This record gives sequence, C-alpha cells and structure tokens, in this order.
Amino acid sequence: MANRAFAKRRVPADDSQPRLHQHGREVQRFDQLREMPIGLSPNVRAEVARFLNTVLADTRVLHDLYKKTHWLMRGRTFYQLHLLMDKHAHEQEELVDLLAERIQTIGAVALGDARHVAELTNIPRPPDGAEEVPAMLSRLLEAHETIIIETRASARRAAELDDDSSNDILVSNVLRTNELQVWFVAEHLVDTPTVIARV
Repeated sequence: MANRAFAKRRVPADDSQPRLHQHGREVQRFDQLREMPIGLSPNVRAEVARFLNTVLADTRVLHDLYKKTHWLMRGRTFYQLHLLMDKHAHEQEELVDLLAERIQTIGAVALGDARHVAELTNIPRPPDGAEEVPAMLSRLLEAHETIIIETRASARRAAELDDDSSNDILVSNVLRTNELQVWFVAEHLVDTPTVIARV
C-alpha cells in the first residue's frame, strides 16, 4: 500500500536534475559595449576598456609568474621567498578582480580565457622549466616594469578622458602595488653577505 502511494507521487524529472550540456549564443562580443549610464561616452568607454584589458592581461600573467616562482623557489632563502611570492600573487589576484570589475562597470567585457590572455599580453613567455632563482626574480621585475609603464600611460589617458574611477584604480591600486612589489623583489638581488660585514 505504501509503495503504491509513493509510486503515485511522481516527481517531474527536471525538478532535481541539472540541465547539463547547455549551449547558447554569444550575447555580447568582446569588442562590443553595453549602454551604462555612468556619464562616459561610448567612445571613451571603448578606449578605456582596451587599455584596461591590456593591463588586465599582463596582470594575470604576472600573477601566474608569481605562482610558478612560488612553487619553484629553492636555496637558503627558500622559506622567505616562497611566502613572499605567494603574498605577491595574492595581491596581483586582487588587482585582476578589481580591473575586471571596472571593465564590466563601463559596459565592456573583461577577458577571461587564458588563451585570450596569451594573445593580448606584452610579457614574454618564460621557459616551461625551472630557471635559476635570480633569473626568476629578474623576470618578475621585468614583468612589473612592463605593467608599470603601461599603467602610467593608461592612467594619464584615463585622466584626459575624465574617467576618474579608472584613473584612481590604475594609480591607487595597480601602480602602487606594482611599485611596492618591485622594491621587495629587487632587494633580494642585492649581493650582500649574510654573515660577514665588509670593512
């Protein structure tokens, strides 16, 4: 009797089953803007989106370089640099999110796929294998300098276009974070004896 009562209560199949393998049309192309009432013209927003996506691509690559260096660190200062690389990677990840959200805020599309990042980045690809520690640190500094130069130019252009929010993110967040990280990394390349003072 109980079995018959249970059998009569039929649950529709789609109530609990995830709808898998869905495909849809592209609702906004990468080069297309949506209207956003933020007081900036479509031309301004399109230009800002282009340079923000470039900074975003390079920031994503720098984040990954930090993670790789974090994993491949070795030597007497392994522990300190292992932790520093991870801290810097986390800070770069926060910049990635900040830049992507600004791009979305102005009605553009933030690049998301790693293959798209590889097409847009200005940072050279490192070897697939492990490099000597000083070479890895130097590679990080070169990537930082690329981002710093393009961030300064982008911030100036954002100011010219009266996009104060993008200018603020570029100067207050991206530029300051990268300059500070350069200092911390560069100091590990100073050839200073750890025990004997030079007289």
